[in-house]
Amino acid sequence: MTLAILVLGFVTLQRLGELVLAQRNTVRLRARGAQEVGAVHYPLIVALHAAWLAGLWFLASSSPVNVIWLGVFILLQAARVWVIATLGERWTTRIIVLPGAPLIASGPYRFVSHPNYCVVAAEILVLPLVFGLVWYGLVFSLLNGLVLWLRIRTEAAALQL
Repeated sequence: MTLAILVLGFVTLQRLGELVLAQRNTVRLRARGAQEVGAVHYPLIVALHAAWLAGLWFLASSSPVNVIWLGVFILLQAARVWVIATLGERWTTRIIVLPGAPLIASGPYRFVSHPNYCVVAAEILVLPLVFGLVWYGLVFSLLNGLVLWLRIRTEAAALQL
């Protein structure tokens, strides 16, 4: 098994695990009266991320791995864990608004309003760079930027920021 396959396997299992965690948190939040906002664009986000990962499997599974970019990607995983741990049961892949709950202002949220989106945007660029796929990282970064523009506007409106 190549290092590229190990990296892609890790990312795939990580994303699947996060979907399970996000669904569990979503169910818990809804049970507490939370409402989803922007559900109409959620399938677009899922499709974008699925296409990004599937394309990496297709293009990079036999590619050499740049260990410097892999190191950057590993640091991004630490940031990802920090974001998820900070949000705890409020972390989800959907926009879920819990009425009356204050915004999280600790952890990475002390420094930036949307640290999860920053991490994801960086990952979408950096993981293709691990495999030397500069063009792929740029194309998906552009597409992700468009989706994030819509998502952040929707989230801000829902939170009345």
